[in-house]
Order: sequence, then C-alpha cells, then structure tokens
Amino acid sequence: MSNVETVSRFGFDAIGTQWLIETDEPLSQDLRRHVLDRIAWFDATYSRFRPDSLVSRIASATDGGRFEFPDDSLALFGLYDRLHAATDGAVDPLVGRELELLGYDATYTLRPAPDAVRAVEHARRRPAWAADIRRDGRTVVTRRALVIDVGAVGKGYLVDLVSAQLREAGHTGFVVDGSGDLRHSGPRATRVGLEHPFDRRQVIGVAEVRGQALCASGVSRRSWGEGLHHVLDARTGVPVNKVVATWVVAQDAAIADGLATALFFAEPQRLAESFDFTYVRMRSDGRAEISPDFTGELFTDK
Repeated sequence: MSNVETVSRFGFDAIGTQWLIETDEPLSQDLRRHVLDRIAWFDATYSRFRPDSLVSRIASATDGGRFEFPDDSLALFGLYDRLHAATDGAVDPLVGRELELLGYDATYTLRPAPDAVRAVEHARRRPAWAADIRRDGRTVVTRRALVIDVGAVGKGYLVDLVSAQLREAGHTGFVVDGSGDLRHSGPRATRVGLEHPFDRRQVIGVAEVRGQALCASGVSRRSWGEGLHHVLDARTGVPVNKVVATWVVAQDAAIADGLATALFFAEPQRLAESFDFTYVRMRSDGRAEISPDFTGELFTDK
C-alpha cells in the first residue's frame, strides 16, 4: 500500500478495528506506548460501547448534567457543527439512540428493538445536536439522557491525533491507517485501492494520496439485516439506501471521514461550499461518480 521508504510497520488492534502505522524509521517503544495510550484515552471518552466512558455516563444521566470533555473535543465537536449545518441535520452525533434501537448497541445484539419500544421512542421529539446540547468550551450541558455517537468523524480524528504524535517525534514519512481511514505524509504518493462495497476481493478504482488523508464509508461494512446498516439519516433514524459507498480525500482525516458520511445525504456541490475535498461516490444502482480533480481513476467494464 505504501511508498514510504525504508518501511517499518507497527500493527495493532484498537477501538474495535485493525490499525497499521508505516514509517520511514522504526517507532521507539516509548512512542508506540504513547500512541496506544492516546487511543485508549480517546476510547475512554467517546466510546458508547464502554460502560465506563464519558459518553456512557451522559447516556445514563436521565435528568442530564454538566460534563467536562478533554481539549480534543473542541475541534471534534466544532467539525460536527459544520457537518450538521451542511447536511441540514442529517449528520448528527445524537444519532446514537437510533442506532441502538436498530440493534447496533453496546452489546452488539444486532436485533432491532420491538416495534412497541420504537414507537414509544419515536413519539418523543427526536434529539438534535443544535437543540439538545449546550456547549461552553469543553463543558457539555444536557437536560436528559442522550446517546452520543462520534462514528462519523471519530476514527478519522483519531488518525489525525496519532499523525500529530508521529510528527512531534520527528517522523516525516508515514502512513497511519485505521482500517480504511488513513493519513499520508512524505514526498512520494501512496496508491490506495477503492474496495468494491460488495466484494472485498475487488477494487473499483485507485486513489493517489500525497500529504493528505483518504477515508471511506460503506453500508456493507457494518450491516446486520435486510436494509439495516450503520449509516442513518439522523433526521429520520432510517438507514440510507441510495448511496452504498463513498471515498473522500481531504487535508485532514477527520474532515475526510465526516464528508465520507455526509456524501450519503448531501450533494457534493453543497458540501463544497464549506469544505475542500475530492471524492468518489457509488450509488445503489452501481453508478459511480468521481470529482474532476480526484487524483486517481475508476475502472470501467469493457
């Protein structure tokens, strides 16, 4: 995958997925430990799958409360503000409860809640980021239990944080790959295959990334039933069905990750009013779209 010269590889599992860091020089043991510690700290804050996380405390606070997030929340939640506005509310970190109701919950039951339970939930006003969360710097104030899910941005943002650690340690040539969300640094581009959303043995094209990030999102990666997957429109709580996969190249992995989700709901022209990026998007009928300035190519059947 990588064109990083004199490649040294550091692979590990974290936040439920596989990671690979390729560098021009081997990572010291101290740096490896700091990378793992940083990821663990992020997970302890934002994971809705851990009962001891800060996000889980918010989800269990029936009457709401005041919660202090770390400094990294400022940029993370600020990006969600922009995505929420650019998609008219379709991208919303308060979609967590809707994911739980469909079975994508903390224990991975993968069984939707009974219709009666979902009806009771939907009879209440659906929570929205702009209306139900008040923020003052790092402080988040809620008035009821809310399930925050940062899945649309979180892994990409974590890739950025790890990349910053590598740069601070003096590494200039590297690829940080968080299972499809990657960031590249170095003078030589890396070529990345665009995995076919329904056949992991094939690719539909290739991207060339140099000094940028590439993130992908697809409905087949986390699906568990007919029409059930993790990409929901937060305004309706319903999984999308017109787009099946997206790939975005941007300067930062957090932005690329967020836009890879946003492209399921919004047209590229609308998102381009607020963000600088290139993309590939595949629709459910098999048609693929590619931005004119995308550095790479799509393969076509002859």
